[in-house]
Amino acid sequence: MCGRIAHTLPHDAMAHLFDATLGNDLPKVPNYNICPTDPVAAVVSDGQSRRLRALRWGFIPSWYKHPNDGPLLINARGETIASKPAFQDACRARRCLIPASGFYEWTKDADDLRWPHYFYNADGSPIVFAGIWQEWQDLVTCAIVSCAAGPSMADIHHREPVTIAPENWALWLGEEGHGAAALMHAAPEGRIARHAVDRAVNSNRAQGPELIEAT
Repeated sequence: MCGRIAHTLPHDAMAHLFDATLGNDLPKVPNYNICPTDPVAAVVSDGQSRRLRALRWGFIPSWYKHPNDGPLLINARGETIASKPAFQDACRARRCLIPASGFYEWTKDADDLRWPHYFYNADGSPIVFAGIWQEWQDLVTCAIVSCAAGPSMADIHHREPVTIAPENWALWLGEEGHGAAALMHAAPEGRIARHAVDRAVNSNRAQGPELIEAT
């Protein structure tokens, strides 16, 4: 699962990392508390060149007449993405990479209080989510692909976002033919680290670097 993201990385550095051109509509960074419906920076490819552009986090199926005609689709299950009408065209033709510094997930205690944890790449590199995107009227929207939780997440949540290693970026973007379905699995043990963070991040209005600091 992935319901909040932190992105502290300069866009020009991300464009260089992905060999992509910079869009002119990118969201402001740093942002330590990106929420659903906020814009995210994503890498898209036409097969020849890549572009870092802004996408609205929350996928809108083509048949919606209004953005709120159905549930907010921030995640797409990898196991069913190719067969779900909402996602099947995008998963074949419009895949993207969504770089971030990390993401948050929560546990609940016996008193139903929510306790946040921050997840990030153990080696300090950007974490890169597998995404799909789609144009809907004047919006360009996206969802993050999820899979069954692996060793980094299983005791916190039963789902985790699919993350793509650098050697597989081109395959996920469709630049190397077929085979992207094989990438929709949990991160290997040791790739993703985590620590508990302050409950201040429970508010979608909270901001600041202290949100990702260990408690």
